[in-house]
Amino acid sequence: MQSARNPPLCKKISGPLLDRIDIHVHVPRLEYSEMVSNQTAESSVVIRRRVEEARAVQYRRLSSHGFYCNSQMGHKQLKSICAMTRDAQDLMRQAFTKMNLSARGYDRIVKVARTIADLAGSEKINGQHIAEAIHFRNNLRMV
Repeated sequence: MQSARNPPLCKKISGPLLDRIDIHVHVPRLEYSEMVSNQTAESSVVIRRRVEEARAVQYRRLSSHGFYCNSQMGHKQLKSICAMTRDAQDLMRQAFTKMNLSARGYDRIVKVARTIADLAGSEKINGQHIAEAIHFRNNLRMV
């Protein structure tokens, strides 16, 4: 993908188009020392198991509403299904104002935060989940 190597191209993508992309990730080039390091990362098997568990949680939570994953929820469902801690609500309020979020942008951050919370095994979305979702949202804009 050329835009990953050429950040100025990312700036040419319109805001409304970026609004439709849930997760923006900049992957920097690996240093040689990282390539030859003996440090082991989390295995794919462990990651897959955690993702499958999170998807099962989503299905149980959403199937009675006619959905099977967080990305399918509309704004109305987000309000009733995605419980947030007080710090998460405060952070979302600040983000909405400072980032000049659209309703779509707000909803997408909450959906990603709900998925992050599911992966962490958390019943409620907390401030850390919101912060991580915001980071994924702004990643290409900050490169």
